[in-house]
Amino acid sequence: MQGAAAPLDDARKRQIVVGVLTAMFLAALDQTIVAPAMTTIGQSLGHVQYLPWVISAYLITGTAVTPLYGKLADIYGRRPILFLAVSIFMVGSIVCALATTLAVLIGGRALQGLGGGGLIALAQTVLGDLVPPKQRAKFAAQISAVWATASLAGPIVGGVFAQHLHWSLVFWINLPIGLVAFAMMSGPLKDLPFRARPHRLDIPGAALVVAGTSAAMLALSLGRMSGEWGSPAVLGLAFAAVLATALFAWRVLSFEEPLIPVSVLKDRVVACGTSAVALGMAGFVGLTTIVPAFFETQDKVSPDIAAIGLISMGAGAVIGAAITGRMMPRMRRYRLPAIVGHMMSVAALGALAATASSGSFLLSEALLFLYGLGLGPIFPIATVSVQNAVTQHNLGAATGLLAFLRSMGAAFGVAILGAIVLGAGAHGEGGGSAAGMAIEPESFRWAFLVAMLSTAGALCCLLAMPERPLRDTMEPAAPPAE
Repeated sequence: MQGAAAPLDDARKRQIVVGVLTAMFLAALDQTIVAPAMTTIGQSLGHVQYLPWVISAYLITGTAVTPLYGKLADIYGRRPILFLAVSIFMVGSIVCALATTLAVLIGGRALQGLGGGGLIALAQTVLGDLVPPKQRAKFAAQISAVWATASLAGPIVGGVFAQHLHWSLVFWINLPIGLVAFAMMSGPLKDLPFRARPHRLDIPGAALVVAGTSAAMLALSLGRMSGEWGSPAVLGLAFAAVLATALFAWRVLSFEEPLIPVSVLKDRVVACGTSAVALGMAGFVGLTTIVPAFFETQDKVSPDIAAIGLISMGAGAVIGAAITGRMMPRMRRYRLPAIVGHMMSVAALGALAATASSGSFLLSEALLFLYGLGLGPIFPIATVSVQNAVTQHNLGAATGLLAFLRSMGAAFGVAILGAIVLGAGAHGEGGGSAAGMAIEPESFRWAFLVAMLSTAGALCCLLAMPERPLRDTMEPAAPPAE
């Protein structure tokens, strides 16, 4: 049994960290490297009207299966499930790279999502197995570096591959990265402490989560691409999502061992922490879809400068997360950076709304940097707080729930802010230039205000989240009580 394995030394721990961060890099890179190649893919495979589904197919399947991976990791151990996720992702990448029609490419992207949906949650779960919560925030700098590298390298590499080589390379590149992750993790993960417990996988509950999430994501995608939010297809999918969610809630309350344990859902730290991340990501990811259009139409900059303009927001978030991660183990009131930061983010978004028609690129850049800097602390604080609140055998389920709500928040943010600013069919997920579009400053003002409300909601969740002392042990001494 894995629980009887000898303790890992520091060298083996470092090898596991490198391996799981490489696996996380796979998922992070895939979210940024494909978009620059979309135009070339459309020219090569045709059926441009369906091109946004290259992105949507991945998001739908990836979001739907995230909670399932967390539960599977709690039942069967981290190593086999993480290897399964990487393997599915790599097979999906091969299908995408070899695709000769858009339909095959979309199917390959859906398969990629089935693997990619577990990579981030499983990587964070493995990191949670290595050290107690008090020391866990130190990984925030490495995780932030992974996301920063993917955010910067993805668009550049994807653009170079698509323009100068071949678009299929944006998928072939996943194979050597995946093999490196396999090689780094294979040996050390065998020694990762894991105590097997009798578990039952809630198959009906898992099916309801997949069905409900898929219906919700499909409704958002169809509504965003068509602009017809009141169409029978969108309303029907929305009703199916609500029905599946209600049935899943009944299943959670009635089944002996549901997909997400009731004790995890009822914990105030888990409820508030995951809600804060969902609301924070709704504003953050939603803004990434409209800020380039804002710079092009209101600040009159070129598309390449507009894309670079996003770097300030991402850099602010990375810096905020990294600094907070280093400070957390030494802080008694460790929520404070996120609370103060979110206040600053709310103020920055308010200022953006007020100056939407100013046409000042530098002012907008500075405000977006402050917004990202203030939002960044939520990532290490929410992750560590949620993992600190649950027992080790529920770590996968709690981390999977966090990743799931993070993805759902991002999807809703993209749909809502995109609908406010870009309207029907304009600026779909494939990107493009907004230079020829006439967008009123009032549209951006409303989008910034909606993002501000979402960030304020995250702040309220942080204020309501209990601040339990971070453990120096892997298991809580006793069930927490508020």
